Amino acid sequence: MSISKISSTYARLAAASAALLAPVVAFAQDAATTAAPAAAAAPVPDKGDTAFMFVSTILVLFMLVPGLALFYGGLVRAKNMLSVLMQCTMIGAVMMLIWVIYGYSFAFGGSESAFWGGTAKLFLSGVTKDSTAATFSEGVVIPEFIFVMFQMTFAAITPALIVGAFAERIKFSAAVLFCALWATFVYFPVAHMVWDANGLLFKMGALDFAGGTVVHINAGIAGLVGAIMVGKRIGFGKDMMAPHSMTLTMVGASMLWVGWFGFNAGSNLEASSGAMLATVNTFVATAAAIVSWAAIESMTRGKASMLGGASGMVAGLVAITPAAGIVGPMGAIVMGLIVSPLCYFFVSVVKNKFGYDDTADVFGVHCVGGIFGAIFTGVFASASLGGVGYADGVTMGSQVMTQITAVAITVVWCGVGSAILYKIVDVIVGLRVPVEAEREGLDLATHGEAAYHS
Repeated sequence: MSISKISSTYARLAAASAALLAPVVAFAQDAATTAAPAAAAAPVPDKGDTAFMFVSTILVLFMLVPGLALFYGGLVRAKNMLSVLMQCTMIGAVMMLIWVIYGYSFAFGGSESAFWGGTAKLFLSGVTKDSTAATFSEGVVIPEFIFVMFQMTFAAITPALIVGAFAERIKFSAAVLFCALWATFVYFPVAHMVWDANGLLFKMGALDFAGGTVVHINAGIAGLVGAIMVGKRIGFGKDMMAPHSMTLTMVGASMLWVGWFGFNAGSNLEASSGAMLATVNTFVATAAAIVSWAAIESMTRGKASMLGGASGMVAGLVAITPAAGIVGPMGAIVMGLIVSPLCYFFVSVVKNKFGYDDTADVFGVHCVGGIFGAIFTGVFASASLGGVGYADGVTMGSQVMTQITAVAITVVWCGVGSAILYKIVDVIVGLRVPVEAEREGLDLATHGEAAYHS
């Protein structure tokens, strides 16, 4: 066969092969064209939002240590100062470990359960430097690690809030053990119910921007139950039990206010206009509550106290927490003005009437303020009152009823669960220190050191 015939034969074969392969090549090209946009559309964490959430996370840590620790420490007697600092510090540390081991999974593990997140993310399984968490804006994500850490600081400070209710007489081991159990069976389920898309209260349409139910009502009810079950301090109502350092209480309260901007604005999960709405509301509601508390004290006692100023500061912060990114600034001011007289009534009248010994007024400020804030979020969310408005088909009346239902569920869940857990802890290690240790002071009796030396 000549060269020309061989070349002609190969040419015909190549043409036939090309014709046969044409559909395959076209399919491959179409697949590549389709895959390319999909890969390009993969969400990439926004660096600005990530930096914003990092700062917010550190601010919430600042609320716990040293903010809350100093606030509570100044409110107790000098002989118990270090015990409160140590309880806040240790509870925060233990909660951080529990959170990454199983708490994050129990709260946000992806389960379809209405009450807990499941076990899919135990030991942070599946959480890597490349995994992301969604924000409130479609297509906007942040690294999952920063979401884990932000929620971790919430889980750390919430149980620590409880210790102010039974300060000066509880065993160190009992406080830490109770908080670990309480977080497991009360906090994580409530966090899932309120903030997870599959949660019971979330599906009901309950509004809780930054933790009115999850943090403040939860901790306040647990504090009240603890104050009753641990019992009154020796000499309560007879001995002088005034705060030993209003200076430190003021310092701690101020740190709480500063850190609370991370708490509230950070709950927006991105550095957008929603975060700025939460920021301005955190300013003005707190300012209004301080003025309101000073005014009510001046009218009832004739003098405005620094303790009242610090209490009003915290009451305003608590009240605006569930509403921070939902109501308008004027609504926030009204909430701040109302919450202080309400909390003042509970800490000065109701507490004395029933005689429970809530050392730092955890129930009177956090629970009462949290309940008020949660319910009135449903009122001031109205667009006609400057809020962001309701979901389609929702009216003010129906939203308020949803808020009341969410509050009731939280109170019952936490109240019953806390009572059971206190009893379990009492059986295991005992709740209360011996009388001699309480008289000596927990700093020396429990920790072998003193806050001050003359």
